[in-house]
Amino acid sequence: MIRRIIGWLAANGVSHVVLNLHHLPETLTAVVGDGGDLGVRVRYSWEQPRVLGSAGGPRQTLPLLDGDALLIVNGDTLTDLRLGDFADAHAASGALVTLALVPNREHERYGGVVLDGEHRVTGFVRRGPSAKGSFHFIGVQIANRSIFEPLPLGEPINSIGQVYDALIARDRGLVRGVVADAEFWDVGTVDDYWRTSNAFAEKEGRGDVSAGRAGSIHPTARIVRSILWDDVEVGANAIIEDCIITDRVRVASGAIHRNAILVADVSHAKSRR
Repeated sequence: MIRRIIGWLAANGVSHVVLNLHHLPETLTAVVGDGGDLGVRVRYSWEQPRVLGSAGGPRQTLPLLDGDALLIVNGDTLTDLRLGDFADAHAASGALVTLALVPNREHERYGGVVLDGEHRVTGFVRRGPSAKGSFHFIGVQIANRSIFEPLPLGEPINSIGQVYDALIARDRGLVRGVVADAEFWDVGTVDDYWRTSNAFAEKEGRGDVSAGRAGSIHPTARIVRSILWDDVEVGANAIIEDCIITDRVRVASGAIHRNAILVADVSHAKSRR
């Protein structure tokens, strides 16, 4: 997923990327490296021992970044937003923060961003009835580094709910939203991940089976509507249907798995639903 995000950034003209790392950092560094094969230069900001939050994290990266306007992208969503148009809208607005938004069509599931008639952000609402008619933040924003510079280094703090709310209270025009004609794909739950993987498989013409790197599948194995991660081995005559098979799983010859997530370091399968 991180390689998809960086590939999208590179295709939109981004050449310098800083990744915030905390949980299992080696899983990211191992597949990204210096970013050279993706056409970007990648450096890393290590959030240890605490997660620094959506504002504390960017604060820590400032010494690694040049320029005033910082493009910040969440690591858990994918989108096809056109970054050039988005950057132009931010520059024209005079705002310190610009959030990429789409209509919130699932207000019972997602909280929302509230805009006034001039696309100024007036507040943030929790999911539920109050989010009806709001906009969904798709995890892409441009924020001026001056927002983060005064924050204490190494202290956890969030943007939405803390820093941005204070900006709105000071001057409503400092935080704006751009309602974009863009797709976004979420992986917040297993079902989200399943739908997202299937959507990309369809877009890329890969059929109903996605397979990662360095795996091996016996020619007599039967695999249907499943996702295989890296270094997966599937033995002879095994049957895999509607499964997610994670890294380094070995599926024995003749094994049958349906509607399961298979994980290498546990002895049982977890139900997908």
